[in-house]
Amino acid sequence: MGTGKPALLADPEITIALATLPEWSRDGDAITRTVEAPSFLDGIELVRKVAHAAEEADHHPDIDIRWRTVRFTLSTHSAGGLTALDTAMAHHIDTILA
Repeated sequence: MGTGKPALLADPEITIALATLPEWSRDGDAITRTVEAPSFLDGIELVRKVAHAAEEADHHPDIDIRWRTVRFTLSTHSAGGLTALDTAMAHHIDTILA
């Protein structure tokens, strides 16, 4: 391990990971998912649940809230791009949204 930084995923690994995350798309060095909540408060509750999971995992998405539209963006800033931490958190967010 050495540096302790998570390893960046290669492009083929990102393609494979996104195949298992159909609601997510790549945006440069990040992956994103946008959700339309039934109401503003439902969107806030969704964010609260994701925030709790992110704290437990110690891996935090960027979250943008625009009324009922919530956008999650994942990237491992310390590694400078996408890592397995991001795809794992994306799967976790998908479970919360299910």
